[in-house]
Amino acid sequence: MAHPKRKISKTRRDKRRTHYKAVAPTIAKDSTTGEMHLYHRAHWHEGKLYYRGQVLIDATEEETAA
Repeated sequence: MAHPKRKISKTRRDKRRTHYKAVAPTIAKDSTTGEMHLYHRAHWHEGKLYYRGQVLIDATEEETAA
């Protein structure tokens, strides 16, 4: 099996890892509600689950029916 000839120092290892950066999440504005949410994700607004301007789940109907 291949193995390193010398130990890689902590400084050298950390220098290599400096290029990995966290990117800011992409935020989108819903055209129907005007709510800000993560891009390509459904979001709740006033008891309803929206995705791409369409209502997927209406939790307010379930509460009144019960």
